[in-house]
Amino acid sequence: MEKFVGFLMMLLLPFVAYSQQNLSADELFVEARKAAFDKKDYPTSIKLAKQALERAPEYTDISVFLGRVYTWNDDLSSARAVFEGLQKRDVQDEDFFIAYASLEYWNDQNAKALEILKKGLEYHPQSEELLLLKAKVDFNSNDYAEAEEGVNKLLKINPKDTEARALSIKINDWSSKNAIGINYNYSHFDRQFSDDWHIVSLSYKRITPIGSVILKGNYANKFAEGGIQIELEAYPKLSEMFYLYVGVGYSNDVGIFPKFRSGASLYANLPKSYEADLGFRQLYFSDNIWMYTASVGKYYKNFWFNLRTYITPGNKNISQSYTGTVRYYTKGAEDYFAFKIGTGISPESYLNTLLESEVYKLKTFKVGGEYNFSIKKTNLFSLSAMYYNQEYRPDVKGNQYDFSVGYTKKF
Repeated sequence: MEKFVGFLMMLLLPFVAYSQQNLSADELFVEARKAAFDKKDYPTSIKLAKQALERAPEYTDISVFLGRVYTWNDDLSSARAVFEGLQKRDVQDEDFFIAYASLEYWNDQNAKALEILKKGLEYHPQSEELLLLKAKVDFNSNDYAEAEEGVNKLLKINPKDTEARALSIKINDWSSKNAIGINYNYSHFDRQFSDDWHIVSLSYKRITPIGSVILKGNYANKFAEGGIQIELEAYPKLSEMFYLYVGVGYSNDVGIFPKFRSGASLYANLPKSYEADLGFRQLYFSDNIWMYTASVGKYYKNFWFNLRTYITPGNKNISQSYTGTVRYYTKGAEDYFAFKIGTGISPESYLNTLLESEVYKLKTFKVGGEYNFSIKKTNLFSLSAMYYNQEYRPDVKGNQYDFSVGYTKKF
């Protein structure tokens, strides 16, 4: 049987070759695309594309495609030869600039990629793909101001570009060397406490070659008594995909603040505009409280969706906190409306920096909103309000209302 099949294939081979020779350039192009995209058979795709170019040597789309397939097949010298040939012909197609610049960007040749992209944008200044790719290359080259300018231009053209939105958030953290901020938070209780709580925070942020470092000072007034806390946080950049959060805090006013707090998380910028993190938080009052946290986020057009949880092991049970957040971006990375809803409390909130060691175990429902906006890019304002229905003693609940206002100056 095997011999018969082999004999039959030998008989059919000339007919297959003959039919392939009679295919038009467009038909061979279609077959080449099928081989590349459907079968991931790059050698066959390259062979078919070259045959198509023999029939139509000036067919630019096929040449660009051939350069792409060489790139995917890790034959960089052949890919560059194709693109350089198109460059000598002064090809001005948008897809040519995208394909050629992508090859250089993926192989860490940022200067060459920028040269190609700038030329492409001369012919196609409104090209969303070229603007996005240039912002990525600028960001990878540590030219954050140029990257921010490019991605903001793209978001003006298409505010619903998901990938551009996610990139703008990353760039925003690096776009200014310095930032100073002030925030005021006011808490009112209808039953739990007779005195309102106040907290004022001052912060200074500095961008370093490895990431941002933030020094904070917090003053709180609780039960008509004041207290101070000092915090130091850093966000070291590990790679394009990963970065860390590490933070410590100290206060000598235990009961108003924890005596010591620390935390760390590993963040990942994932494909398709997803992000995630995993880490821990530790608070020390008279005993240590260990909390483990994880979150997953997704950018979609103008929106950012995030779900975060805190898990706190105990001797008898495990306390859990969940918070869902939705942001709607109106312009850049600092301009958005946010809505939050959840259960439990988190060690990141102003509320929890004032709480004592056992309150995290009690039940809480929370809902609120936030509005952030910028003026001339360097003046950032924030307004927020949160409502808590909190169990402050077992099976005894009260209402709490939080209001915050903040201002940050970037320079």
